[in-house]
Formats: sequence, structure tokens, C-alpha cells
Amino acid sequence: MATTSSTSYFERIQDFVAENKKVVVIGTAAAALAVGGAIYYASTSRGPGGDLEKGKARDKKKSSKKRKTVNDPNGPLLEEIKPKVADEEDALSVEEIAKMSVEERTTLAGTLKTRGNTLYQNRKFQQAVDMYTRAIQVATKSEPVYYSNRAACYMNLTPPKYDLVVQDCDEALRADASYVKALNRRANALESLSRNQEALRDFTAATILDKFQNESAAQAVERILKKIATEKAAVILSTREPRLPSFTFVSAYFAAFRVRPLPALPENPSTGDNTLLLALQALAAADYAHAVSLVNEAMEQGISWEIGKAEALNLRGTFKFLMGDVSGAKDDLYESVKIYPSLTQSWVKIASVHMEQGEGTKAFECFEEAIKHNPQDPDIYYHRGQVLFITNEFKDAADNYTKSSELDDTFVFSHIQFAVALYKMGKLARSMATFQQTMTKFPERSEPQNYYGELLLDQQRFVDAVDKFDRAVELERSKPPPMNVLPLVNKGLAIYQWKQDIAAAERCCDEALRIDPECEPAVATLAQLSLQQGKIDRAVEMFERQAELARSEPELINAFTYQYASTAQLEFTRNYPEMAEQLAQIARSMAV
Repeated sequence: MATTSSTSYFERIQDFVAENKKVVVIGTAAAALAVGGAIYYASTSRGPGGDLEKGKARDKKKSSKKRKTVNDPNGPLLEEIKPKVADEEDALSVEEIAKMSVEERTTLAGTLKTRGNTLYQNRKFQQAVDMYTRAIQVATKSEPVYYSNRAACYMNLTPPKYDLVVQDCDEALRADASYVKALNRRANALESLSRNQEALRDFTAATILDKFQNESAAQAVERILKKIATEKAAVILSTREPRLPSFTFVSAYFAAFRVRPLPALPENPSTGDNTLLLALQALAAADYAHAVSLVNEAMEQGISWEIGKAEALNLRGTFKFLMGDVSGAKDDLYESVKIYPSLTQSWVKIASVHMEQGEGTKAFECFEEAIKHNPQDPDIYYHRGQVLFITNEFKDAADNYTKSSELDDTFVFSHIQFAVALYKMGKLARSMATFQQTMTKFPERSEPQNYYGELLLDQQRFVDAVDKFDRAVELERSKPPPMNVLPLVNKGLAIYQWKQDIAAAERCCDEALRIDPECEPAVATLAQLSLQQGKIDRAVEMFERQAELARSEPELINAFTYQYASTAQLEFTRNYPEMAEQLAQIARSMAV
């Protein structure tokens, strides 16, 4: 496994959102009103609420009696308008309707609607449709309740007529854009028609208009977001050309392995042998793009000796893994150990692939196999410690980091991760002391400063944390470019949590992106900070960029989830500008 640098960052982002949850729960809809927030769909449920009634009934206290929903055996209760008593009438012609007074037409329309309700409750949906249709024809103005109730009938026909549901709800919402029942009905129909982005728009609007009290609508938002994000991710992964992640990500991965000497070429090396050596030299120089092309070229040219073939397969498999081709990586790495079983680095990387696929047992089997071949390889224990760490087995992880350092105490990450594991175990004083020792032992390395800063930030020791991040940045700048920009991103998060200074936090992330334009942590942080300021247009752009940079399916799904949730809420603020002050009040109450 690689270092936890990227993992640690994403934990900080999650903490960042969680710590601001009360303010951000209203979501980007309120953020657009300068109240601020991350995606509301991630908020906890605030309990089920009843449907809002049309007209004056909306202002009355809700009955304690549970309302029926469209999923109940008898269908949902339909909105009632109490009409004056009227005799049953056969269907009237246009001419006959035109001769009636406004009062007569209103009374008759109400009566027809009541008959429709009765038929609906008796599950005679087609007959109910006829009654609502007659009510619509007789009414003197567009009554949204009539259209919404007829839509409910279309929804319950066998098979349902989803297109007609959408049409009727369109009419209802033209008359009353805030009609929550019509929004929910149209959303359900749109989802059934696989018009998921439109469904998300409606479920989002219904959730916000119901002041986040409708658990069913909130759950629907989550469901649709997951569906959209998963489908989008699948399309991207099937069509996107393989490419390397950011320099920050790739360098962090390779930094997690101790440097090994270059393999000795055979006495009469082939062209492929020499090309492989160039690939390994490019890797040592952090010229990853050339390393990829050269190792592929070497494989095509042919490599003449067994160890060289195993090394080439190891390197090619590693790059495949980094570019998201997990199955291709597994094939290359297994072929590598088939040729040269003692190449323990390949066993360790196979373990990483199994962990990526959620196959923890197989990962540990690979570590055991590696130990059989070379029990003195310190990398085995470091990476096994990483797997134990991410599965919260901190004591066992610490033991493996210790073993790694005992075999080679010059590897900075074994010391860092041991200190972090101690911290996770609650051994604060020992963890801090270990960091102090590590910074003394490796005075020219930025990583101990950066990680120590993260732990200080976790303790809300903001001044000390920023000082460590600044020191890490200073050490990175003193090295040949390109620099590791994660300390800059961490500094931005620290400044925000400390002073709520969004502008300063953004400057840190912008600087990180100028240095490494593909730094995922900087992009993700800017997206969240944009939401905090209500800059939803920019947040959407950042989430789109995050999706472009995402390496794996889970990363893509996460980016698309935020992107489409933000887009739906931005659309809400445009469609319901009159909700501005009301949403601001809700957000302020949640921030208390």
C-alpha cells in the first residue's frame, strides 16, 4: 500500500464537512444565498413529515393520523376541496358548460373531483381519471389539485402511464410552482422513465420546499444521486483513455517503497533490456510519463533475461494500477512473481490490488507469501502495517511499522506511520514524542512536518499546525521541482478551521494548483470552500474537474454525486428566487 498521505487528506475533508454540518446541512441552495454549505443530501434525516395540502389547508396543524402514500394498498389520500352538494350530471358538452355561471361550474367541478376521490379510494383508477378530466373541463380556472390527482391515477394504472403523469404534474406546477405533491409525483414518474437528472431536480425542490422534513423525498435524492453518479462513472471508465493521476498522487505512491538498486543488465543486453533500464532511470528521476512509455516500449521490444522480465511486468503493472486498470495490473503482477517468485515488491503490490477490490484475506495471503521468500524485506511489514491501519487494527499496524524500522530505520514513512498509529491508539504523549524524534532524525524531509501538523490540527492547535505546514512547504521549496503541494492544501484547511478565512484558504489551494494543476486534494478543497461561500457555479466546475482527475470508480462516484447535487440545488435557487430569505432563516437556525 502507498503512504496514507492522500488517505489522510480525504479524512481531513470529511472532517471538514462534518465539523461544519449544522451550518451546511441546508445545502448549496442556502449557500447560494450567502449562508453557505456543502451538499444537503448528506445531512441526517430530520424525521418524517406529512404531505402539505393545497391552499389554506397548508397553514393548518397537521393531523397526528398517519397519511397514506402512493405505496400504500389504497393509494395516497388526495387533496380535498369541499364542494357544495350538487346532483350527478352526465358529461356536458362545451356549449352546455359555456352556458353555466361561474358559481355553477365551480360547484360542479368540486363535485366531480369528490367523485374522483371516491373512485380512487376504491381503486377504480380509470373511472377516477374520467371524473378528474370532467372536473378540469368544467372548472373556470386551472386547478392544480385536479391535475395532480389525475396524475396519481395515471401512476396507479396497470401499466402506469408515466408520460401522462409528467404532463399533468407540469400543468399543476404551472399553476402552483411550490406544489410539493405534484413535484414528488412528477419526480417518481421521471425516475421511472429514467429521466434521472430531471427527477433529481424535482426531488431536490420538494425536499427544500418541505424544509427537509420529508424523509421519503430526502431518501429519493440520495437514491437518484447514487444512480446518476454510478451510471456516469461507468460510462467514463468504459470510454476514458488510461492516464496517470497527478504528480502528487503518483509520487506519494512510489515514495511508499524503499529505493532498490537497478538490476544488472546481462552481458549482451538486447534493445528491450536497455529500454527497460531507461524506464527505471526515468522512474528514479520522477519522470513518470516517460517511465510509462519506456516500459511499454521495452515489453514490445522484448526483454532477454528473467529478472528483467519480472521487473518490467512489476513496473508496467504498477502503472496500470495507478491508471485504474486493476485487472490488467493484477495480471502483470502475478506474471511477475510467476517468473521471479522472490520479487517481494510484486507480492506487496498484488496485496494492494486485492485491497482495492475489497479482498482483504487475499491481501494478507500475499504478504505471507512475500515473507516466505524474503522475511528480511522491510517493505513487506510497512505495507502490511498500512493495510492493518486502514482496517483500524492500529496495534498490529504499529507492530509492523516497528518491524519495518528494525530492518531499516532510514525509511521515514515507517517512523511517521508508527507515530500516527500511536495517536490513533490514544497514546498522545508517545505519539508526539515519536514525531519529535522523527523530525530530528529526518531534518530535511517535509513529510514528518506535514503529518505532525495534521495531528496538531486534529487537536485544534492551530498556530502550531500552521507553523509545521509552513515548515513543510519551506522544505519542499528547497528541493528540485516539482514540489509536493499537500502541505499547502493542509495549511489552507487549517486556516479555514482556525479563522474561518476562506479567502486565505483558497489562496493556498490556488497556489497548490499552479504548481500541480492535477492535485486532486486542492481541487476537492476548493469545491468545498466554494460551497461555503455560495459560489455554486465554481463549486460545480471544481467537482467536474475532480471527476476528470478521479482515478477509481469510488472517486468518480463521489465527485459526480457532489457535482449533480450542487447542480440540482443551483437550479432550485434559480427556479425559486423568492425562497431566499426563508432559506436563510432555516440555515441560521441550523447554525445555532
